[in-house]
Amino acid sequence: MNLTVLGFLGGYPADGKATSSYLLQSDGFNLLIDCGSGALLSLEEVLDPLKLDAAILTHYHHDHTADVGVLQYYWQLHTKRYDQAVLPIYGHQLDEAHFSELDWPQSTRGIAYDPNETLALGPFEIHFFKTHHPVPAFALRITEVKSGKVLVFTADTAYFKAFTKFAENADLLLADTNFFADKTGQKWHLTSTEAGQLAKDAQVKKLLLTHLPATGDLTQLEAEARTAAGMIPTSVASKHLTVTI
Repeated sequence: MNLTVLGFLGGYPADGKATSSYLLQSDGFNLLIDCGSGALLSLEEVLDPLKLDAAILTHYHHDHTADVGVLQYYWQLHTKRYDQAVLPIYGHQLDEAHFSELDWPQSTRGIAYDPNETLALGPFEIHFFKTHHPVPAFALRITEVKSGKVLVFTADTAYFKAFTKFAENADLLLADTNFFADKTGQKWHLTSTEAGQLAKDAQVKKLLLTHLPATGDLTQLEAEARTAAGMIPTSVASKHLTVTI
C-alpha cells in the first residue's frame, strides 16, 4: 500500500502547505485520512476526488476537517461518477453535532465507526485507540489484509506510555510531532523526542513526522526525533511525499 501526504502542518496552512490529510491506496482503493485546510487542492493534484472510495476522520478539529465542506461541494457539483453515487465519510459519534455534518445531499454520507470494534474497509482492517487530546480523537492502526503491512497514525495526542502497545511493530508510524524538544507546559501533541521515543519503544520499522509546526527549523525537529529513535529510519513529511508500506 502507498501513503501520499496531502497536508502535514498542524493548526493552520502556511506557505502553500496544507494541514493534516493523507491518501492511502491499495488495490485501486483510495482512502482519504483526515481532510484539513488545503487538502482538496492538494488531492486534486494527485487524484480526481471523485475517485475516492471513502474518507475517515480521526476527530473534528478544523485542521483535520476544514476541507470536508468543500469536498462535499465538489461531489455535489460534479455529475460524473465512478463506482458510487456518494462518498462515505467515517467518523465517531462522540461529537454528534459534527458527525451530523458528514451527511450532504448528492455528495457524502456519514457512517459511524465504533472505536471498540474493528472496521473492515475495502482492503483494510482498522483498529482504533483513544488518544489524549482536548476532544475525542482516535489513532488508527490500519492493516492491509493481503500483505499484513501496518500503518499506525497517532492522530493528535499527547505522549502517554499506553500508546506504545498500539503502535507495536508497525511498518510505518505516522506521528503527530507539533513541538520541538524544548516545549514546556501543557502539551496536547508529541514533541520531537517523544515521537522518536515512541517509535523506538514500539519497535516500528519507519517513523514519519507530521502535524508539523509552521515555524522553526524542521531539520532540527528531525534531528531531535532521530536521536531519540535510535536506529529507526526517521523523516519529516512533505507535500506529495509517497511512502510504500
